[in-house]
Amino acid sequence: MQIILMEKVTNLGSLGDVVKVKDGYARNFLIPKGIARRATAANLEVFAQKKAELEALAATKLAAAQAQAARLEGFVLTLAQKAGPDGRLFGSVTNADIAEAIKAEGHDVAKAQVRMPTGPIKTIGESTLTLALHSDVLVDITVTIRPE
Repeated sequence: MQIILMEKVTNLGSLGDVVKVKDGYARNFLIPKGIARRATAANLEVFAQKKAELEALAATKLAAAQAQAARLEGFVLTLAQKAGPDGRLFGSVTNADIAEAIKAEGHDVAKAQVRMPTGPIKTIGESTLTLALHSDVLVDITVTIRPE
């Protein structure tokens, strides 16, 4: 299916690109979330008229993400979890736990923005994680897990 992207999508394209994607991806994810529209002649005309407005909105989102990244630069999060004598946690620390703890510190972060390349944290110690605040804005934070 041919679609017009209404915002930048990682590994797909940027604002205004007409790309071909699988039908299910377009119908079930991109179009309902407002990220894309079908590439019809009418939608192409509407996009051409609203392009400046959409670019300004994208620039505003990018500026907000960059400001949030500046506030989060060098951020250290400390969590206390139950652990055994060998340093392994009873359970694990997931992206939802980290997003909730960051929200408690006063920053607005969704769990989908927390990138954990090695999976959930299962041991005591420090880990460096990446927050994807925008498709172009990534910030590294340090998470320290200590025993409870």
